[in-house]
Amino acid sequence: MLRFLTAGESHGPALVAVVEGLPAGLPVLIEDLSEELTRRRMGYGRGPRMRFEQDDIELLSGVRHGVTIGSPVSVLIRNTEWPKWVEEMSPAPGRTSKPLREPRPGHADLAGMQKYGFDDARNVLERASARETAARVVAGTLAKLLLGHLGASVISHVVQMGTARASSDSRPGRDDLPIIDASQVRCFDPVAEVAMIEQIKAAAKDGDSLGGVVEVLGFGLPPGLGSHVHWDRRIDALLAQALMSIQAMKAVEIGDGFDVASRRGSEAHDEILWDAEAGAYVRGTHRAGGVEGGMTTGDLLVARVAMKPLSTLNRPVLRTVDVSTKAETVSFKERTDVTAVPASGVVAEAMVALVLASEALRKFGGDTVDELVRNHASYLQNLR
Repeated sequence: MLRFLTAGESHGPALVAVVEGLPAGLPVLIEDLSEELTRRRMGYGRGPRMRFEQDDIELLSGVRHGVTIGSPVSVLIRNTEWPKWVEEMSPAPGRTSKPLREPRPGHADLAGMQKYGFDDARNVLERASARETAARVVAGTLAKLLLGHLGASVISHVVQMGTARASSDSRPGRDDLPIIDASQVRCFDPVAEVAMIEQIKAAAKDGDSLGGVVEVLGFGLPPGLGSHVHWDRRIDALLAQALMSIQAMKAVEIGDGFDVASRRGSEAHDEILWDAEAGAYVRGTHRAGGVEGGMTTGDLLVARVAMKPLSTLNRPVLRTVDVSTKAETVSFKERTDVTAVPASGVVAEAMVALVLASEALRKFGGDTVDELVRNHASYLQNLR
């Protein structure tokens, strides 16, 4: 089992990621983590803060001489903007002179203020901020490195931005991540990419924001990750929870998802075929998204997650209420992006990788990477 925890606030001194359960012997380099964090900051429609929020990383524990040692891995991600926020975010007793009392519709502000009895939305937004996903990406990178030793990989691409959609025939292959990341909106369909950029430009001109849909693909997975025997062991349920936990996500579907509901059974399922040359069962379609009965089938894993438009607008127009005076007003404005959909795909990859790596460890076990790889190979051999 793999467990992870993140800590830290958006404008605090640092974020922390702690990952427990990694076997010993997994090669880990700072460069691996930095590369993924750089991917998280990319994408057309991001604001200027991405130039400021550089990620200064330090491995605090769990890795010695470039490999894991079996103890929890902890990683510190310093906030390079912290000097500007020392007074405002100080842990010492005091009170801010700039309380935020106009909660944003669509954000955690008001519900969090009510839940914890705050009169300042900053106490909520600092932790609710998507800046926290930097720590998730670090944890997910470790999971990706582990999956790589089992011949599995996870990538993502943007399939919708606003009303602009990629062709359903335009699905990338396992080795197409460089092509995706070269796209300004991380879209594999070049025609749709142009339409997506135009939609972002139009929203930016109006001071508005834009949502979209990201598709996550899992390659090289063995059958049998997850389980049908308990509700909380089902792999599709675990994936849905992980993806929905990402800030601003509103819907998840596995495979053809909602479209399956409008089909007859004869058109909804993936027929099972035998490939004598490969000595394996194969599927001719991917309608189930590589999951049946709460378990991976060994087929391509397909999961999509929908992100709502960001609730902080460059031209605030949504009505709200001042929690102190109860007067009608408009929500306050923090630095914001027009869209964060391209970057959200990198976070979605991380969350899917964490679920898959955790279930792989549950299935195959092992205190070392070599032991895990042997157990995995033996399982695959027995399948044949």
